[in-house]
Amino acid sequence: MASRAVDLLITYRIMKLLVTPFDKQEAFKYGIIDKQGKVLKPFRTITDTKENQSYTILHRFVFNLKRILQKAGLGGRLGTFAVALATLIREHKEFEQHQKLIESTVIKYLKEQKLYEELLQEEGEIVENVSDEPINRCFGIDCYQIDNKIVEEKEYAKSKI
Repeated sequence: MASRAVDLLITYRIMKLLVTPFDKQEAFKYGIIDKQGKVLKPFRTITDTKENQSYTILHRFVFNLKRILQKAGLGGRLGTFAVALATLIREHKEFEQHQKLIESTVIKYLKEQKLYEELLQEEGEIVENVSDEPINRCFGIDCYQIDNKIVEEKEYAKSKI
């Protein structure tokens, strides 16, 4: 049971870091990363305790993941987040039972940070005319599988043209 609680906590932290813009991260405030998440101050040069806490191994992993997801062109941050959650659930079925909890906790956090409306506006218009069944729906965004890759509904619709 303790292992699952730790897994859920780590998952929450990853998801929270994924949806928080780079310029709202503590590492940005300390000048460790720029607005695009590019490293300005290598980890090995950081000596201050607060800076170390704002740029841990988990932070570096998530920042790299965010940059990769952005390069993949997964649309808005919410679409990127939906794909990340759908991928997590596909790879670790035990998280499926926690999907609603993860979504509601993240949405609550986004609303508290006044980011929720901004993320919804990034998504833009609703995709129509997709008749295939999604493999999952995360944060109201349908997620589909193309080959072995999970994509959000906009990218899936483009692939069907």
